[in-house]
Amino acid sequence: MAARVQEADFDIAAEIDALTAGRTDVGAVVTFTGLVREVAGGGDQSLTLEHYPGMTEKALAEIEAQAKARWPLSGSAIVHRVGPLAPGDRIVLVVTASAHRQAAFEAAEFLMDWLKTKAPFWKRQESAAGATWVDAREADDAAAARWGAG
Repeated sequence: MAARVQEADFDIAAEIDALTAGRTDVGAVVTFTGLVREVAGGGDQSLTLEHYPGMTEKALAEIEAQAKARWPLSGSAIVHRVGPLAPGDRIVLVVTASAHRQAAFEAAEFLMDWLKTKAPFWKRQESAAGATWVDAREADDAAAARWGAG
């Protein structure tokens, strides 16, 4: 299943069903769903995600291919939203399927760590105080670094 970038929300159950329909070799499915969280101080706020069409999908496909090369996956799916989002909205979905749970868990964690650091998305937070671009976090870089170079 190809990685997708879209403005529309996604249906988690439908994505799992699409990945596992008719499969009897799948023993584990791991999902991660990222949500837009409220920033400290609350109030009226939103998050806008921007990306570079074409480049972003290519980067996601490369990250997904690396996961499939590292773990015995039966399949995987990545859905990442762009555009304006509010606290509580779903922002990203990663689904991994494998015969065994350890591979599915590790691959899902790898995908999220690498998405956070290697996929070309830009986040802008907006509130009553104004708009600011969200900087990369050292913790995300450290999480991705444990998987080695890619």
